[in-house]
Amino acid sequence: MTQEKFESKVAIYPGSFDPITNGHVDIIKRGNRIFDEIIVLVANNPRKTSLFSVEERCQFIREIFQNYERIQVDSHDGLLIDYLKSSGASTILRGMRALSDFEYEFQMALMNRRQTKNIETVFLMSGFRWFYTSSNLIKEVASLGGSVKGLVPENVHQKLMEKYNTNINRK
Repeated sequence: MTQEKFESKVAIYPGSFDPITNGHVDIIKRGNRIFDEIIVLVANNPRKTSLFSVEERCQFIREIFQNYERIQVDSHDGLLIDYLKSSGASTILRGMRALSDFEYEFQMALMNRRQTKNIETVFLMSGFRWFYTSSNLIKEVASLGGSVKGLVPENVHQKLMEKYNTNINRK
């Protein structure tokens, strides 16, 4: 029997996280049971207008996972593949909600794979509670004064209410 060299399994979980939702948190926690380390990579997409700065989004995530040693937070504004190459990671972690996510995610996985054959994409299905939750929907509801309590972590909820000058005690 040959002895194989143990290789640490690091996954990159990329996204804009504007803002991070409890659906994202669920994927990260479940991924944390599978991988040795997860790097939550906050994307800086200059083509999108963001509600929160990259620094604010990274801070939200750091606060949420402050007690998780194997979850790191970073940001990047280039190609995801370039980040993976520089970090030494070879796995992209992605969450999928509805069938509508499949086509986009499949295209991205194939394009990433075309860039380098050493990259694998692992998909985790969203928990049923978060199936229809999205950052865009959260922002829309919060901007109109609706409650998003329970759909985002508490630190994010507080900042959303401040941004939209909404009564944070609303349920």
